[in-house]
Amino acid sequence: MSASRINDTAPAPEKGIAHQPVEVRRGANGWYADSQEDRLALERPVALVYNGISHAVMMASPTDLEEFALGFSLSEGILANVDECYDLDIHEAPQGLTVHLTIASQRMAELKQRRRSLTGRTGCGLCGAEALEQAIRPIPPVLAPPLSDAAIQRSLQELAAHQPLQAATGASHGAAWCDAQGRIQRLREDVGRHNALDKLIGALAREALPLGEGFALVTSRASYEMVHKCASAGIGALVAVSAATALAVEQAQASGLLLAGFARPGRHLIYHRPTAAAMAHG
Repeated sequence: MSASRINDTAPAPEKGIAHQPVEVRRGANGWYADSQEDRLALERPVALVYNGISHAVMMASPTDLEEFALGFSLSEGILANVDECYDLDIHEAPQGLTVHLTIASQRMAELKQRRRSLTGRTGCGLCGAEALEQAIRPIPPVLAPPLSDAAIQRSLQELAAHQPLQAATGASHGAAWCDAQGRIQRLREDVGRHNALDKLIGALAREALPLGEGFALVTSRASYEMVHKCASAGIGALVAVSAATALAVEQAQASGLLLAGFARPGRHLIYHRPTAAAMAHG
């Protein structure tokens, strides 16, 4: 895949900047007369266009958009690997941003055949599915790593230091890739939890990082979509700071993915640990 280009007809978001200042009044029992500056997370429409055909519009933080587009393409099964994306351009306009991807003709033909009309939102990953059959797709098998409790707890201790957007605004989700010891190697942020995970998946795929050991850590609940995205990317373990849904646990069991939730300092729950990983853990 060639390097991405940002169209210069309009100024692109500064790298790593996804917030803007705003003047607010702050109060407790009553409103204070003074005002102060606060920072708000940016949220922009981002359109994904494949071979000239618009496929999805998502509300997202306007950073790491190349990784977002690649991660979404991989986790949605549009691409099998990054080599099937030949070119990628990002265009800025007053209404939002457009990511143009040029992909393999066979992949485009398959996309047209099963094309979904999606309108993405920060809290929903299935908006616009045209049939019930599209809602729950087959989940690929993965190999769960031997994940220790100590590794999960270490990742939680490191999490805050890797979330500058959350620290500045209090309005973003994070998705981190952690090694077998729980050290955070990569983290991506976005106003949407699905988007943050897609950005992480895109980053891992671009760098061709080995996924046989380690796990993904997300600052959200473990929903069906989050489990499915991890399995589609070849990630064998997912840890969430909030609870898992029943369908997420079912999907983890079906794929062989290790799933943990309610991960907080000093405690976490293991919803599913496959037999091989359990034996290695023990």
